[in-house]
Amino acid sequence: MSAIGRPGKIIALHLNYPSRIAQRGRTPAHPSFFLKPASSMAASGDVIERPAGTELLAYEGEIALIVGTRARRVTPAEGWAAISGITAANDWGVYDLRHVDRGSNLRNKGGDGFTPLGPEVIPAASVDPAALRVRTWVNGVLKQDDTTADLVFPFGTLVADLSQLITLEPGDVILTGTPAGSSVAVPGDVVEVEVDAPTAPGAPSTGRLVTRVVEGTTPFADYGAKPHVDDLQRVEAWGDAETAGVTVPTPFTLSDELREKLSSAAVATISAQLRKLGHPHSSIDGVRPLVPGTKMIGIARTLRFIAHRPDLFASHGGGYNAQKRAFDSLAEGEVLVIEARGDATAGTVGDVLALRAKTLGAAGIVTDGAVRDSAAVAGIGLPTYARAAHPSVLGRRHVPWEVDTAITCGGTAVLPGDVVVGDDDGVVVIPRKLVEQVAAGAADQEAEDAWIAARVAEGHPVDGLFPLGDEWRRRYRAWREERS
Repeated sequence: MSAIGRPGKIIALHLNYPSRIAQRGRTPAHPSFFLKPASSMAASGDVIERPAGTELLAYEGEIALIVGTRARRVTPAEGWAAISGITAANDWGVYDLRHVDRGSNLRNKGGDGFTPLGPEVIPAASVDPAALRVRTWVNGVLKQDDTTADLVFPFGTLVADLSQLITLEPGDVILTGTPAGSSVAVPGDVVEVEVDAPTAPGAPSTGRLVTRVVEGTTPFADYGAKPHVDDLQRVEAWGDAETAGVTVPTPFTLSDELREKLSSAAVATISAQLRKLGHPHSSIDGVRPLVPGTKMIGIARTLRFIAHRPDLFASHGGGYNAQKRAFDSLAEGEVLVIEARGDATAGTVGDVLALRAKTLGAAGIVTDGAVRDSAAVAGIGLPTYARAAHPSVLGRRHVPWEVDTAITCGGTAVLPGDVVVGDDDGVVVIPRKLVEQVAAGAADQEAEDAWIAARVAEGHPVDGLFPLGDEWRRRYRAWREERS
């Protein structure tokens, strides 16, 4: 370890290996970094404590770049030349602490001993940066095995991107991302990471970086955030639901046939069908589309805001809060429905988050509060329904509280998995169990209404025709039978 001095700064990359990106389900357009304190550095053979009261201490075998010369505003070609050596790293993290600082990763990845490096350094000039290999073993079993052949962000690009704003100095360390296979280690486990260049002359290797996991004994104090985990964190930490022991329900999706029927039906028609089925309060009242002519169909996800209170905003409003988590987790075809208690005196979504939803393939946004940057949001092209526009940030009136829970938006109950349909008349919510029945009834009603409109256009009076009386209904049924 003597070959690796204490770095001035440790910079870590979020995603880089295609195998890991496939696991996470999101492809970064640009490198995304976070800082780890130099005090997190450890040597091969050291132990790492799993903090008391936590369960999800996860290893991430990585290649660490050691900066050899000062780099400021270098090009990607010059970036690799600024690296003097590479070594093995383990970017440890505690998923139990992500809920308070996921944006910075300081607490969950910055603990003492959370960045082991070593044991040996391979001279960078002796290897091809696209021909390196990183492997991780847990208790002797190979868990991670990948190469740098297909990195999304080559090492020279990372150095160049960072150097646009940050002067990289000799001894600084850059962690370059982990491949698939990262998972949870428990007290008693021994985790080993090795980086090598198997095709280079002499097949140079860092040797195995060894870390043993022990149980911490000092509990977290009440003046700081306590560990907290949920099934999502368990799945992300372990790598998949089965290994995490989490049962993931099969997501509800709209078939092409159902989507076509709902798309062809007006919200007014769907509302009438829901009323017939005993659901007269299905509309999200008071919301209008930012862009007239908008049609929206999707599966509901929910986000709940509560009224602003300084202490609650301090604990829930910053960092990777519920609002950011909701937008970051949207999937194709989903509509984020936001409960803002009908308070339109502060924004609940702006252009950046709307763009995030758009790029993830979301089907729309509905809020009974206000939209900031309304012209920009309208220009993004994502169906958005709101009570009003307002320039203020959410902290003036709201605290982002929780995601994917039952909410009340515009006077209507909305559960995750409900179907949400919107047009110029507004938005209605269809309970999942009624979707097929409502879609079929709406399609029939649209056909009937079109036939009635044609008769009115021919000059017939509406009395007995709208709604259909016995005689006109007989004629309509005969017309349907003839067509079928």
